Amino acid sequence: MLGIFGIFSGKAPSFVIFYGYDVLTFEYTVRMATKSLKARHSALVTENKQLEILEGGIFHKGELPYFKDKIAQIGHFPLRPKKLEILQINVGYMCNQVCEHCHVDAGPDRKEIMTKETMEQCLEVIRNTGAHTLDLTGGAPEMNPNFRWFVEEAAKAGIKDFIVRSNLTIIRANKKYYDLPHFFKKHNIHVISSMPHYTRGKTDKQRGEGVFDLSIRALQELNAVGYGMPESSLRLDLVYNPSGAFLPGDQVAMERDFKKALKVDFDIDFHNLFAITNLPIARFLDYLIASGNYEDYMYSLVEAYNPKAVANVMCTNTISVSWDGWLYDCDFNQMLGLKVASKIKHIKDYHEDILNDRNILISQHCYGCTAGAGSSCQGSVA
Repeated sequence: MLGIFGIFSGKAPSFVIFYGYDVLTFEYTVRMATKSLKARHSALVTENKQLEILEGGIFHKGELPYFKDKIAQIGHFPLRPKKLEILQINVGYMCNQVCEHCHVDAGPDRKEIMTKETMEQCLEVIRNTGAHTLDLTGGAPEMNPNFRWFVEEAAKAGIKDFIVRSNLTIIRANKKYYDLPHFFKKHNIHVISSMPHYTRGKTDKQRGEGVFDLSIRALQELNAVGYGMPESSLRLDLVYNPSGAFLPGDQVAMERDFKKALKVDFDIDFHNLFAITNLPIARFLDYLIASGNYEDYMYSLVEAYNPKAVANVMCTNTISVSWDGWLYDCDFNQMLGLKVASKIKHIKDYHEDILNDRNILISQHCYGCTAGAGSSCQGSVA
């Protein structure tokens, strides 16, 4: 039984949060009543609308240069892939949270889930690809009903770095997830977890009331089985996303602050902090437009453009696979519906040599990956 305790709101789009205590387990729980853009029938759920915004306005008027023109100045247009190292698979958009910055527009109302048949096709590629890293993402990947089976089968393929991107709160969301730390440990999963800040206020503002406390509990449980400890091979890394229309600070300095605060306040250890720039896609784009920050944010991205970051952007060594098996240059292009520019477009037809001979599709959101020290799913790149 859950009680309705309160409402949190800010600039549109706002959160409406319901939270309370489960009287059977006494676990602190979170409910987020905010719907995804798709459920709200927002115009932005049409990929062409997002691209129209990114290609038009201040860029079409010539106030800011197109990304392709900036990288052409340093000989990187067209952008081309290097050797495939990371296979990133999105196993579904369903999530137990509705975070305001989410470029996936994930949430409880999203029903797109990878089927076992598509997972089988992915497994065939995993067994035969040259990729050394498998990166499972969502939504909350753990909510896919075949998640554990897929992890067990993929683990047999001998991937060197097996990543699961967890929102942490899923570990305490339901009894069926309580053993996830032990499951992760059994298969030597590299856990990368969202943690917007080491304070309750800033974390809950971005991800929902009660999220911070659940995340701390989950991190302590991961520590308890060996994750994140200084000499442990069980990797636990955290991801920082800014909570507003600004760019992340220095990754090294922030990691130092996070480690100090989480250790002193909660006796929590972790290995690395990845600072990731919010890209103007889906709910973060919606926030930028609704709050009147879109143009200023795009100016910030362009002004922070770092040519040294271009060579190492994640799309050059990664292939992104959607829940229904389509192939994309990166997770962000997936959310914009920009399938790879290759005759091989689906995982069932996967051919590494043909895919490596393609141009990477780009738009103005790509400035987010080259701003400052650069940004990727593994943090700074320059």
